[in-house]
Amino acid sequence: MVRRDRLTEAEGRAGRFVHQETGVRAFVPASLPPDPPVRLDHGLQRRLSRADRAVGRLDGSVTTLPNPDLFVMMYVRKEAVLSSQIEGTQSSLRDVLAAEAQVLTPGTPADVDEVLNYVAAMHHGLARLKELPVCLRLVREIHAILLRGVRGQHATPGEFRRSQNWIGPAGGSLREATFVPPPPHLVPELMGQWERFLHEETGMPVLVRIGLAHAQFETIHPFLDGNGRLGRLLITFLLVEQGILQKPVLYLSYWFKRHRQEYYDRLQEVRTRGDWEGWLAFFLDGVADVADEAVETARKILLLREEHRRLITERMGRAAANGHRLLDHLYHRPVLTVKDVRTLLDCSHQAAGELVRRFEAEGLLREITGFGRNRRYRYEPYVGLFEGDAEDPGSRP
Repeated sequence: MVRRDRLTEAEGRAGRFVHQETGVRAFVPASLPPDPPVRLDHGLQRRLSRADRAVGRLDGSVTTLPNPDLFVMMYVRKEAVLSSQIEGTQSSLRDVLAAEAQVLTPGTPADVDEVLNYVAAMHHGLARLKELPVCLRLVREIHAILLRGVRGQHATPGEFRRSQNWIGPAGGSLREATFVPPPPHLVPELMGQWERFLHEETGMPVLVRIGLAHAQFETIHPFLDGNGRLGRLLITFLLVEQGILQKPVLYLSYWFKRHRQEYYDRLQEVRTRGDWEGWLAFFLDGVADVADEAVETARKILLLREEHRRLITERMGRAAANGHRLLDHLYHRPVLTVKDVRTLLDCSHQAAGELVRRFEAEGLLREITGFGRNRRYRYEPYVGLFEGDAEDPGSRP
């Protein structure tokens, strides 16, 4: 039995709280778009214009990079790390790169597989966008990959929840929740409305639509676990699907992690006060700031590549051709072994080892295992461009 509470006009704009037999109040969101409509006043219009310009600059900057697909992988890895850290994981960007290269040490966080799942989910979703739009089928597929073999794997991966979930203190009970999403029997209907909103013709600016869709997804909280990570992934999928970006290089987890408490507060203000405008101002500021920083990263990548190509040409003589091939490979896989180099270049073990030693002497590679055998090397200058917020203070070298 569900009883509807009396609502203020502001609360009713976003949805309604309903009492459940358990004694708690769950929130049932109204369908999108908001009613009354979003007020695109001067402040929001200014933010929207700035965000549109910043994303346009980012798209142009990345497409000017030589073979931009080589660089996308690092953007994806950084997003995976940051989004997972919001959910409490400890793995850093370096942990992920080491795990991909099968460099597992006793100090490697046990949750690194959650981040690797995020990378796999991103790749799967981007590939599927060539065949179908962002839809409930894709959402369930991505969720199943996110939770495969990790924490939350018993929370019905790929299936909408059939029991009540809640947001609150770790280990807390339902009665201690700070937010209770809608009852489970309403989830299929609410997600169907969410899907229709993504694709209906409303004349609404695309970034505004994506901002509204993200907040609504997090409010519905359709799965027992993984809603935060999946909701942030969907922002990227929608940007690519809508043609805002040709390459997936804008990741708002950087902004949400930096302003984590405001992120949660703004979402809650939508539910309790119907403040869609406040949420959108926060969201659009994030889009603009993160896009500007990504443009700067793309510029640094281009300068780094030009500097290192010049260094290889001037200092490596007859080995320069192989040096350039190895350098390009490092932008895709910045951690490797001498054996990897031998396979890549189809050369002798001695020649591969000598090239790696020359890269190490020039400061391009750094040995990261300390082993006598099976040593691994990292393209340190490139990895450094993506660290900062993606690296926790206590992470290993």
